[in-house]
Amino acid sequence: MRRERSAACAALMLLVSVGLWQASGAAVPAGASPAKACGDLTRLAIRGSRVAINTAEEVPSAPAGTEVPGFGPDKVAVAVPAHCQVRGVIDARTGTDGKKYGLAFALALPDAWNGRFLFQGGAGLNGTLSPPLGATAAGNRPALARGFAVVSTDGGHHGAGFDPSFLADQQASLDFAFNSVPTVTGVAKRLIADYYGKLPLHSYFSGCSTGGREGMEAVERYPSLFDGVISGSPAMRTGYSNLALGWAAVAFNRIAPRDPVTGKPVPGGAFSPADRRLIVRGVLHACDGLDGLEDGMIFNVKACRRRFDPDVLMCKGPKAPGCLSRAQVGALKAAFGGPVMPGGWRIYSPFPYDTGIGSQPPAIFPPGLLLNSTAGPVSGGKLPLSIDLEAEVARVNASAVQQLIDTYAWTNLGTFAAHGGKQILYHGMSDAWFSAFDTLDYYERLVRDNGGLQKVRAFDRLFLVPGMGHCGGGPATLDQFDFLTPLVKWVEQGVAPEAVTATGRDFPGRSRPLCAWPRHARYKGHGNPEDAASFACRS
Repeated sequence: MRRERSAACAALMLLVSVGLWQASGAAVPAGASPAKACGDLTRLAIRGSRVAINTAEEVPSAPAGTEVPGFGPDKVAVAVPAHCQVRGVIDARTGTDGKKYGLAFALALPDAWNGRFLFQGGAGLNGTLSPPLGATAAGNRPALARGFAVVSTDGGHHGAGFDPSFLADQQASLDFAFNSVPTVTGVAKRLIADYYGKLPLHSYFSGCSTGGREGMEAVERYPSLFDGVISGSPAMRTGYSNLALGWAAVAFNRIAPRDPVTGKPVPGGAFSPADRRLIVRGVLHACDGLDGLEDGMIFNVKACRRRFDPDVLMCKGPKAPGCLSRAQVGALKAAFGGPVMPGGWRIYSPFPYDTGIGSQPPAIFPPGLLLNSTAGPVSGGKLPLSIDLEAEVARVNASAVQQLIDTYAWTNLGTFAAHGGKQILYHGMSDAWFSAFDTLDYYERLVRDNGGLQKVRAFDRLFLVPGMGHCGGGPATLDQFDFLTPLVKWVEQGVAPEAVTATGRDFPGRSRPLCAWPRHARYKGHGNPEDAASFACRS
């Protein structure tokens, strides 16, 4: 903890040294130009932290359509403006395991700066330094293309995919959990002040999954660090969500047919493709029209939560086409209901019945709770047939990292609200990894603990995205939307977002409003049913 406090103090010294700890800086005109050459930043010495600036290079503009890494396996096409890109490492060291550690970062400083700063959240277990673009929840115009200065970091370690080996190092664990965001932010703001000769007027954060969890960490632990935060599909209780996915895998494996050679459950055998289509059709039959229009999408999430009962799909007799066996219905209800201890304590939230649950990866990324899932996301390919809930809960509770990254319990956001901070939470209803109901449960407790819905809506709003998987994707969704524009308008003009228009490749020519909870999009009964203008946000 001493090292943690030291790093936090160093970050604070960086902010204080350039006057960034005040409520706001001097106004920065749009299109502010650099005050020095890009290469000069390699010679910058920053007090209070061991920062090594490795490169500072001019990057020419790239035309629209340039492909850059997106979330998961996808790439996104964007226009990248001319900018100075700075790469460096904060507190480089050799860990007790002999590996090299340090907070690597990349900072993009656009030639035409709009006076704003954005921290780009990470993904997975981090370990990779992604291009600083700020594309998350920004529609087709990333923050860098808008003139933001954008920073990204690897979270303090190197590693591919979901390699957890860095967790053996104490400081690397602390950096991943929460220390990287304030530390890198302090260094980035110092570089911005030196390069432009001015301070950022407003600071923002945007991330999804691990990035969503980092955004919530910032709001909860460092309430004055950012003015506006976008936290998407937050990975806030990974130990418990993984346990829930293991619980679902066991439920499906128990009813799956056995391989005649190995005797093991047939992977994905619990439900046939026809069964999966039947279940999705059953969900749509119960819930699609609850928003005033049958269009293959479910917007009235609250009513659907009560409306669909898998029992209606059960065969009257033996299993037959067009219905499910009693065992299949039982497994479905157990899996989506989530794990519950014998005494009634709910370990993790239920998962929504939604249009994406019958999908095959990579349509829903990453593969979590899907109807063809029988291994679980962290089982190493094994097909579990039993689970000891008491032992698994004890294991999760004993995990130091789980305690550090759990943003679910903390709901006191009084300082963030008083500072004028604004947060947008969003979550896909077909997220197969983290339940959207877990984020909804957090928001409802936020309302309970902070004076009611109207007070919370003044600084925090939740948007649920029908059909969307983990941070994007899905066979029937509108997963293209821009939350950055309304967040900036909310922070800087005081105009709160009631709805954001969404589009997507699944439904060419279609648009819908995503409404701030507890409202949902409802068809007005007239007008073009493919146009968002024909819908209103209703309670």
